[in-house]
Amino acid sequence: MLDIKFIRENKEKVEENIKKKFQNEKLPLVQEVIDLDEKKRKLQLEGDELRKNRNLISNEIGSLMRDKNIDEANKKKEEVAEINKKLEAIEKEEGTIGKELRSKMMLIPNIIDDSVPVGEDDSKNVEIEKFGDPIVPDYEIPYHADIVEKLNGLDKESAGRTSGNGFYYLMGDIARLHSAMLSYARDFMIDKGFTYCIPPFMIRSDVVDGVMSFAEMNDMMYKIEDEDLYLIGTSEHSMIGKFKGQIVKEEELPITLTSYSPCFRKEVGAHGIEERGLYRVHQFEKQEMVVLCKSEDAMDWYNKMWQYTVEFFRSLDVPVRTLECCSGDLADLKVKSCDVEAWSPRQQKYFEVGSCSTLGDAQARRLSIRAKGEKGNYLVSTLNNTVLATPRGLIGVIENNYQPDGSIKIPKALQPYMGGKESIKI
Repeated sequence: MLDIKFIRENKEKVEENIKKKFQNEKLPLVQEVIDLDEKKRKLQLEGDELRKNRNLISNEIGSLMRDKNIDEANKKKEEVAEINKKLEAIEKEEGTIGKELRSKMMLIPNIIDDSVPVGEDDSKNVEIEKFGDPIVPDYEIPYHADIVEKLNGLDKESAGRTSGNGFYYLMGDIARLHSAMLSYARDFMIDKGFTYCIPPFMIRSDVVDGVMSFAEMNDMMYKIEDEDLYLIGTSEHSMIGKFKGQIVKEEELPITLTSYSPCFRKEVGAHGIEERGLYRVHQFEKQEMVVLCKSEDAMDWYNKMWQYTVEFFRSLDVPVRTLECCSGDLADLKVKSCDVEAWSPRQQKYFEVGSCSTLGDAQARRLSIRAKGEKGNYLVSTLNNTVLATPRGLIGVIENNYQPDGSIKIPKALQPYMGGKESIKI
């Protein structure tokens, strides 16, 4: 959410930003917000003037009562009562306008960074850099679900009976490999100086409103029936929500956290839930990184964070590339974002395994997260990035470490988490 003062003073820039995001239907919102803000400020001035008059009259009443001028004092009391009626009406109207103003402001997208390429959708995302050689072996690599099933590591048929499509059982050494990756991701980030955290897996609607757009919420999140609680789609939501309404000390910045959680997503409007595979599912597990920092440090942290994900996957012998998200592919709260994609030797193309974003002070403004500095309080900047989301990340490890005999070589970094095991064999 943008600062209302910024919208007032930069109307053309806000409108141009909306056009860059190919959301022209939102252009009228800018003038609507400016008009509502003007009405609200006029009501505030009117209310302040009435309160000032009420205070003056109240002082007069005190003097009149001391002088035993009861009749005149009663007349003044009637004036105060009339002012109170007007104030009540003004405050009610101000509250109504304030709610409408906030709801419209939350629909206006954040100002994207100048470096973001302009494009309508993800087909216009731009490759930045490749890390590792994308090798295609001289032997066939089966579909990942077939590999895992032959290793007795996957049971989607039973999951269909218990839970429906989009769920799965991981079994045996494959389940162990999955857990090993998460444990390694946790320790990898702790070694980078991040504080490990396990957050709540459900959050209230006011936190949801603070961390994401309504459209995203509707398409992604499962709501708990008859309760003001949602299952998280990523631990970023509850990690940022941790600081809702808080004022942190400037000397505590940057706050660097890495969090584990299961994640739950409806995947409405996505590319569909896979019948057999593990790429797009309703339930997965994730190691996330979240940073709160000063605005001037945000871009430095953004570049550190995506590089950590690249380093993590390269340590697992998985070639990756980074992809700059274009303007039309950015969620409304994001300033800049890039995806980390893993190489699929079977498909001979890259697929997304992580996403890094800087959101400026948009989430902090929605959730009132501030830092206390020498010159007063100010909104912090927030960033988030995927270290590992699996079983999607598991697919990358399986395909890139698949051997001609059907076994999977376990990367050296994961072997300590697998009891020293070097491979998973049929």
